[in-house]
Amino acid sequence: MRQRNWRVILTGVLLSVLAAGFFFFMLTVASQSTDPAAFMQTAGQVSGVLIGISVAMIIFGLIGKKV
Repeated sequence: MRQRNWRVILTGVLLSVLAAGFFFFMLTVASQSTDPAAFMQTAGQVSGVLIGISVAMIIFGLIGKKV
C-alpha cells in the first residue's frame, strides 16, 4: 500500500500559485520595460518552468511511498 506525501503535494500547489502570481505581477511591470514583448516572454518561460516543476511534485506526492 502506498501513502501519499502531503508535504510534497502542498508544496507543489503552493509553487504553482506563486508562479501564477509572479506571471500576473510581471504583467503590471511590463508596461514600464523598454521591450515588453521580450520581458513577458522571459517571465512566461520562468513561470512555465515553475509550473512544470510543481506538476511533477504533485504527481510524485500523489504516487507516494511504500509503507
